[in-house]
Amino acid sequence: MTNMAPSLDAATAAVAAARKVVETALAHAQTNPEIEHQQSFLYDLAHAAAAVSMSEVALTYANNGADEERLAMIFVGHAVGNLASTIWTQPTLWGTTPTELDSARPFVEAATNPTYVAEAASLTGQELLADDLSLVADTFERFAVDKITPVAEHIHRHDADIPEEIIAGVAALGSFGLSISADYGGFAEGTADDHLAMVVATERLSRSSLGAGGSLITRPEILARALEAGGTEAQKQKWLPSISTGETVCAVAVTEPDVGSDVAQLSVTAVATDNGYLLNGVKTWCTFAGRANVLMVLARTNPDRSAGHRGLSLLIAEKPTDSGHEFAHTQPGGGRIEGKAIPTLGYRGMHSFEVSFDNWLVPAENLIGEDDGLGRGFYLQMAGFENGRLQTAARAVGVMQAAYDEAHTYAAERRVFGSPIGDFQLTQVKLARMASIVQICRQYSFRVAALMAGPSGGSMEAAMAKAYSCLAAEWVTREALQIHGGYGYAEEYPISRLFVDARVLSIFEGADETLSLKLIARQLLAKGLPSATP
Repeated sequence: MTNMAPSLDAATAAVAAARKVVETALAHAQTNPEIEHQQSFLYDLAHAAAAVSMSEVALTYANNGADEERLAMIFVGHAVGNLASTIWTQPTLWGTTPTELDSARPFVEAATNPTYVAEAASLTGQELLADDLSLVADTFERFAVDKITPVAEHIHRHDADIPEEIIAGVAALGSFGLSISADYGGFAEGTADDHLAMVVATERLSRSSLGAGGSLITRPEILARALEAGGTEAQKQKWLPSISTGETVCAVAVTEPDVGSDVAQLSVTAVATDNGYLLNGVKTWCTFAGRANVLMVLARTNPDRSAGHRGLSLLIAEKPTDSGHEFAHTQPGGGRIEGKAIPTLGYRGMHSFEVSFDNWLVPAENLIGEDDGLGRGFYLQMAGFENGRLQTAARAVGVMQAAYDEAHTYAAERRVFGSPIGDFQLTQVKLARMASIVQICRQYSFRVAALMAGPSGGSMEAAMAKAYSCLAAEWVTREALQIHGGYGYAEEYPISRLFVDARVLSIFEGADETLSLKLIARQLLAKGLPSATP
């Protein structure tokens, strides 16, 4: 079979066998009372489940034409092959045998055959967007190319502020209102297209710049979802319209210096007073906190630390808008807020701040949900982060697509030993694998967007989309940089920016390890692998 193209029937059988392996591993894990301590296995299981779910979407995508089928076959071949190598090394942990996927070997061998793969080096495949969403894609792509691309390198190299022209332009396109109901001044109509439009817009902006484009929508999305999930009607009427227009610019203050993803241990306090709540403590990695005029702050309103995450509430802390890398403000009553940007190797422009609060007063009406919101902060911020994970997957796809485009162009132009390096098989194999990963990650993000509008909510699938796509972005940008050779390591070419930007994707909006262990693996053990059918 190595000299033949892999068939869709063989791919379908291989994916079914891979699903069985994951389901067997889950059943085996459920009988192990010490399974929580098998972190390495659970991490691998979470990513294997994501790969199987994405492979099932790839099978559907394969029905749309010859190019689409080849990209899907390449993706599935490598996904099943990687799972086979995992169970070959650790069959006991997986509750299976080293030969469990031997039936898929002929397909994997054919789908990963370098000759077959190399022929896909210039294929990208159809995105399969409806006409209205294609218009969204075109609109945001034109804006990104015209307004963001020309300044992206300057912002990155000088860690400069994002020009107001970009922020105003993104607002004028309606980006900040994509997930806000039309009842509150946004554009969401309660359909799958709301989520799809957000995914499409985010990807297009991220192609030009992760820090100065694709991430602008994320923080408004998180606060808007939290308000929709638990805000009072008065709060929704006050905040959602101004978020939609961009008048209210948001940042998120959840992480603390010594806590990371373990939010149950958060120590920033919000102590009730006659005038509201006094915030005290330090938050870190508050992206865009300088330019923002509101911070969504997760703080401890219950002084009993044993309450854990049940003692946390979500507040909207207002502050003046600032430029640059530092800010400091004092309230008439003596409250103080200070912020200093943390130097980072990539993801520049929005700046990530460490923010300290010293008796900073937040009005009582700014506690999301008011009295009903006390102790619900963790759950309300999670409602916002679910969409943030899907959006981060879309950001990863945008960065990957940009990296592929840069590598493909460079490979056609760069000549070595008398020929363009794009004529060499190894370069072609790299490009083809990159193209297959980008397209299937994109198609999976579309699938998750549809799920999030349905009764299941798509929470686990959104987490899997983020986990898989963000790690994939690291590999794709690494290979794209490698194709550039020494020039890829120089700031002369945009690929160096894409490479360092990709590295943050598996860290923010839920670190990959925490996301895989605490969310994906736990939900898999409780609910099983999501169905392959829509």
